[in-house]
Amino acid sequence: MSKQEFNSLLLNNAEFLRPFAINLTRDTEAANDLYQETLYKALANKEKYSVGTNIKAWLFTIMRNIFINNYRRKIKQKTIFDHTPNEYLINQKQATINNAAESAMRIKEINKAIGQLPEIFKTPFILYFDGYKYNEIADVLNEPLGTIKSRIHFARKLLKEQISRF
Repeated sequence: MSKQEFNSLLLNNAEFLRPFAINLTRDTEAANDLYQETLYKALANKEKYSVGTNIKAWLFTIMRNIFINNYRRKIKQKTIFDHTPNEYLINQKQATINNAAESAMRIKEINKAIGQLPEIFKTPFILYFDGYKYNEIADVLNEPLGTIKSRIHFARKLLKEQISRF
């Protein structure tokens, strides 16, 4: 297929892309950008088009792939545009400084609260906290599964009451 034949075939079928672009983006400006980028990619990759195949489907696939790639790129960036006159970029992943002393105090408070639990609740809770499953804890302590679940539940409830939220 000659370059001129491909261009005329592309132009004859390009208008079907506009409604699809608007449907994908829900924004006129973004739809126009997507439409233009699709036509550009189609022209740049005309040698990949197989003569006799459905050109509309080929163009729709190109547009859909561009839209998906752009969407994934935006998700990775996690950047918000502030629409003030200067259009500042606000990055959501701003560095936060952890306060090691505060974290250590919280850990001490949690460990103290766990230590104050009645032994009947403390043992199953510590095993559960260490990563054991309910049925494994029941086997180790020779208790029914329901008893273990309720003891862990009550241990959590007691810990919530004892530990103050910051």
